[in-house]
Amino acid sequence: MKPLKPVDSDSTQSKKEESSAAENEVRPLRRQPKGIYLLPNLFTTGSLFAAFYSIVAAMGQQYEAAAIAIFVAIMMDSLDGRVARLTNTQSAFGAEYDSLSDMVAFGLAPALVMYEWVLVSFGKFGWLVAFLYAAATALRLARFNTQLGDEDKRFFQGLASPAAAAMMASLLWFGVSHNLDLDVLSYYAIAITLFAGGMMVSNFRYRSFKDFDPRGRVPFVTMLMVVLGLVFISLDPPQILFAMSVIYALSGPIYTVWKVREHRQNRAKNH
Repeated sequence: MKPLKPVDSDSTQSKKEESSAAENEVRPLRRQPKGIYLLPNLFTTGSLFAAFYSIVAAMGQQYEAAAIAIFVAIMMDSLDGRVARLTNTQSAFGAEYDSLSDMVAFGLAPALVMYEWVLVSFGKFGWLVAFLYAAATALRLARFNTQLGDEDKRFFQGLASPAAAAMMASLLWFGVSHNLDLDVLSYYAIAITLFAGGMMVSNFRYRSFKDFDPRGRVPFVTMLMVVLGLVFISLDPPQILFAMSVIYALSGPIYTVWKVREHRQNRAKNH
């Protein structure tokens, strides 16, 4: 019986390295494709454009156009994320771009438009109120970005910045379209601006409606209610949109207080 030859581990390792190097020469490393997804970022750019236009329109004292432009920005912002999810084109770039656009569309634009409309008459106090709203929007977006993946998708912590911007824009649109007295309305504007900013940085829970799947089937009655809702809004868009935005802004504190009371009652029953 012939004795086995000892295996040279060094030579075996060197052959493996040579084979691996040869394979790398034959098959070059695949690089990640560069570029950005166009479709969702077009909607984000549209939101940013509408927000910038609203500021320009307010500087030209075209306040109704400025308010409508903010609502256009809200619609564009609501579409970019859904389009990205439906087309599977989410990206880190898109998320960062959307956050920066939201700061302009729902922070700076409503604050500057409201300041140009009525807050300017209060001097330093007026622009400080506008700044508080803009700062609250920045804090709200920063907190939202740091909580991605951790919070319940069905709820927002604090009022979402598009909802706060809708309340500001609808108040402006309502006041201009109905020729309300600015001397009286200016105090309501201060209250709404401070209220919207405070709700954004609060811990109240707001329904996000992100669990709604537009691709799923819905009852016929649901579609009928959507049509009736659009008809109802068209009767007096500024007044009805303002009422809806205020009701939604109040829903957070009401829901949170109700859940806290329910939790305390359950604990009392268990004890």
